[in-house]
Amino acid sequence: QVQLVESGGGLVQPGGSLRLSCVASGSIFSDYVTVGWYRQAPGKQRELVATITGGIYTKYGDVVRGRFTISRDNAKNMLNLQMNSVKPEDTAVYYCYVWRPGPVESWGQGTQVTVSS
Repeated sequence: QVQLVESGGGLVQPGGSLRLSCVASGSIFSDYVTVGWYRQAPGKQRELVATITGGIYTKYGDVVRGRFTISRDNAKNMLNLQMNSVKPEDTAVYYCYVWRPGPVESWGQGTQVTVSS
């Protein structure tokens, strides 16, 4: 069973940047076909931020497309999310997610991102 640990969250001002990372352990990270980030704001449902499939195909939520960039580094067992031009509505707990055929999926514990001046 893979363990996922997110880091990089914190307080950032509107218009600023933040980089989230997720490190996987306990399993072969490259076996996971789809990896990504979801987020959940207070009182709202968890929503898609971005996923990457097969290391090539990316999918972004409408509200972050053009501002956020997802990437994976199999050699480091790491998934990253570069967040630029952040807005107060980006405030949420961000979760790392992995999936492979089986199906087998796993979630991290989440990292808080707060966008505020």
